[in-house]
Amino acid sequence: MEELPTELNIITLNCWGLLHLSAHRADRLTAIGRELAAADPPPHIVALQECWTQEDYRSIRRETRFVLPFGKFYYSGVFGGGLAILSRWPIEESTMFKYPLNGRPTAFFRGDWFVGKGVACAKIRYGPADKDVVEVFNTHTHAIYEHPPNKTDSYVVHRLAQSWEMAKLVRGAAERGHLAVALGDFNDVPLSLSYSMLTAHAPIKDAWRVLNPDSSLGAAIHELERARRRPIPTTAFNIAENGVTSNSSYNTWTWPKSMQRALGAGKRPVHIPPDTPDPRGKRIDYIFFSPQVSSTPNPTPRISHDAAAAAAARASRDVSEGRRSKGWVVKDVRVGMLSRHPELGCSLSDHFSVEATLLLHTSNTSLSDLPSLPIPSEPTRRHNDNPGNAHSHPPSPDNGKNSDSDREPHHAASLLALEHGTYLQSPTGSEVRVGSRLDLRQSYDAQLHAFAAADSPALRASSRLRYDGLPCTTYDDVLSLIHAYAVRERSQRRWRLAHFFIWAVVVLGCYVAVWFTRYRGIAFAFLVLSSLGFMAGAIDGLMALLFFGAELRALAEFEWEIMNAKASASGAQGLAQQHRHSHHPQDDDDGGGGVVGGGDEKAW
Repeated sequence: MEELPTELNIITLNCWGLLHLSAHRADRLTAIGRELAAADPPPHIVALQECWTQEDYRSIRRETRFVLPFGKFYYSGVFGGGLAILSRWPIEESTMFKYPLNGRPTAFFRGDWFVGKGVACAKIRYGPADKDVVEVFNTHTHAIYEHPPNKTDSYVVHRLAQSWEMAKLVRGAAERGHLAVALGDFNDVPLSLSYSMLTAHAPIKDAWRVLNPDSSLGAAIHELERARRRPIPTTAFNIAENGVTSNSSYNTWTWPKSMQRALGAGKRPVHIPPDTPDPRGKRIDYIFFSPQVSSTPNPTPRISHDAAAAAAARASRDVSEGRRSKGWVVKDVRVGMLSRHPELGCSLSDHFSVEATLLLHTSNTSLSDLPSLPIPSEPTRRHNDNPGNAHSHPPSPDNGKNSDSDREPHHAASLLALEHGTYLQSPTGSEVRVGSRLDLRQSYDAQLHAFAAADSPALRASSRLRYDGLPCTTYDDVLSLIHAYAVRERSQRRWRLAHFFIWAVVVLGCYVAVWFTRYRGIAFAFLVLSSLGFMAGAIDGLMALLFFGAELRALAEFEWEIMNAKASASGAQGLAQQHRHSHHPQDDDDGGGGVVGGGDEKAW
């Protein structure tokens, strides 16, 4: 029987396979299949986005049939969700979960609503035990079409709701004891609000930030990244350290049309120097995973009665001694699919892939003896002098501090460079480099320690995982966004209903005019005008009745869940339960519940 895997090689890629819109679609996706089949190390699980057609999916399956013999193409929406999952092992169970909030049909030129975006879920079994299961959640969330500060992002609530739904799915898988992997194109930068919504409500880690905790928070021109006072990164540094998958200067689909025309069969390849400034490259594709850290006693030899007293004398030592921890850690993470089409000379997609190797690591070291290595939620500020590579490892704690006065000239120079496109220098890489097997084991042990520390309340309290969530002020911000968007949508519904009724009146007037007119041409014009106008009014009326009503109800549901999460974060355990406890003190030992609806909900 095949041994159980201790490593998982995972790849996610947005294929850019829009039918009739993506250039060289069929040739590129076939080449993507060849790259997957030839990948080193061979992948175990692959998640694809924007693989829209069965033809392209079958083309990739033909190329990968010996490496990834199992797969699923997911159907959703009017034109399909564009999601597919390939696997080395059988897919035991599959579900396509559609997001309750996913764009608007009125924005037909954007298409998000029509493709029915959601989460492609697959339960993949790699061993015979109950928990030898990987639950994969592949998604492509709503795109950002309106970029602040020039425009208000009216779809931010949709992405927040989608991250919320993804968090619930992942949380359920982790609570079942399965390795949960959430991956895909999330269309937002690290530590953004939608990113935080996901990571704060599910026991998952961003594989890239585990090994590259000081990586960028967006493009160099992005507000979050500008606030970090960094120089403009080079293209090579963005790939190796920042994990840039979108808008990279290496990607030919970001080049001007004049440069793209220089590519093609029989033409000389166009090379981009590694030190080219890359101010717009950003990371929006992710691999998240649940470490599933568990702690069990180490097997101990039998001792005699005389030795029992000596053992009892050591009972006051750290309770974690003599225990071993086991969980998934990040062995390697990298950006892939950097090669170009061998004949066309273009990049294989407008995104690069994210590729991670997860290792099932067992540590016999006491957690109290391990160095403290928290997985940071905020970027560190200290660097070394060596350029980074894709195999960086977690940094040691930063003891160095720079005064604000020392950083001001550097900040001013960075902002000046961003304004004028001047290349300064690449930032430096992650601080710790692994040079030996001993260092590797210490790094993996430190990862387990950090993961266990993050989930320690759950490990100590019970088998049910609990999460602190976001700060209450952040929930207030989310609720404000929901309220503002709900006002917008109610206004839209009223105007579209008014449009319908206005045209209904116009149609009646036109029919009356046709009855009294003596000229056939005028009568025909009235009929055509009334028919076309009423058709447009009827469409608006149906959208107001069906779509906007469903969207507002989904918003109300999302709002209640956020209010409930805020109450939990603030220490509330549900108004109904508080009321019950005030009348029945003997029930205080019962478990807490969530905030209830009805009249009590209005109290907060």
